[in-house]
Amino acid sequence: MSRQKLLFLAATWPEPASSAAGARTLQLLACFLEDDWQITLMCAAEPRPHTAELPDGIRSLPLSLNDSHMDEVFKNLQPDVVIFDRFMLEEQYGWRIAQQCPHALRLLDTIDLHSLREIRRCARQQNRSRVFSDWFGDLPLRELAAIYRSDLTLLISEAETEILAQELKFPSDLLHTLPFLLTQQEQNLPSQSPSFHQRQDFISIGNFRHPPNADAVRYLSESLWPRIRQHCPNANLKLYGADLSPAIQQLHRPANGFLICGRADDALVEMRKARICLAPLRFGAGLKGKLLDAMRAGTPSITTPTGAEGMQGPFPWPGAVTNDPEDFIQQAIQFYQDESAWQQAQSRIPDLLRRFDRETHRLPLMDRIQTLLAQPRQTQVHELTGALLRHHQHRSTEYLSRWIEAKNSR
Repeated sequence: MSRQKLLFLAATWPEPASSAAGARTLQLLACFLEDDWQITLMCAAEPRPHTAELPDGIRSLPLSLNDSHMDEVFKNLQPDVVIFDRFMLEEQYGWRIAQQCPHALRLLDTIDLHSLREIRRCARQQNRSRVFSDWFGDLPLRELAAIYRSDLTLLISEAETEILAQELKFPSDLLHTLPFLLTQQEQNLPSQSPSFHQRQDFISIGNFRHPPNADAVRYLSESLWPRIRQHCPNANLKLYGADLSPAIQQLHRPANGFLICGRADDALVEMRKARICLAPLRFGAGLKGKLLDAMRAGTPSITTPTGAEGMQGPFPWPGAVTNDPEDFIQQAIQFYQDESAWQQAQSRIPDLLRRFDRETHRLPLMDRIQTLLAQPRQTQVHELTGALLRHHQHRSTEYLSRWIEAKNSR
């Protein structure tokens, strides 16, 4: 029996040391590797210094935009499954895949729901709550259309699955929740984890190019940290992250204990040194890799409902979750100074880490993919909706792409 083939179209090469999205990509690929799939990863971006080495068994190929030569590449590969990494990849290449690989199962991995993040950002800027009409914006309509055009969409947060299914009435057949995937070893706290008194300082971490992270850094600098420092005068706040911008660099204030540290060589190592992780995210979507890292490092965290969304489940948070700035400040001070409260928060971590057990989530995903591959296509009403959207989107996107290619060849 021949090996099944996966084609993974990526927006960027995986950088797990730079963002949670890179770790997520490698975790997803590992699901297929374990079942002995033949995997090809294609990416149009240039590798960067911190691009991860792909695991053995994964072939990489260049990916070109607005290039008809890709038709022959896709046709020769003839994958059983194609994964589009973010909806923009489905927009750019979905029509070519449909033409050259008509029998391939098309999966969309949203990483996080970009439209939800953008809707929340706009609502916060306008000092209002999110409303249903926000979904009629350009970016939400594009992403929602890509979900309908795909055979299955992977959502990293159960909260996002719930929003699509209940608020937007998406058929459950189109959606699958796949969170971060931790091995048994990754779920275990280190036996020699530093104690309360062996740790010092606060930490915040996240790619500075990501708008929710950049906003959180400014929020800390302007509103939260000055008040926390008044009560913890010997503590520093160390902020780590890749893609440091000049605007973020200007917030570096050593005299005030506000330290912009740039990229961490190992996020878990730095997280284990800290006593408390701060993540005052005011908008965003998906799951927060920084908070998962804090748990793995045995570090309690203070965050917002946006930060904890999709991670907590029925369990108490290892620290505090609050939207109120004054409460955030007081909780940060308490957990930093109170050893008993800190230890109680740390004891809550194992229950949450078990929610991300790799095998618990990997097996249902692979079973669902095999079920979809075995069943006949075009038997559900929502498949007609997807076909309608593919027809119109593919026509417009195809003609635009071919026009750009012809223009560039002159």
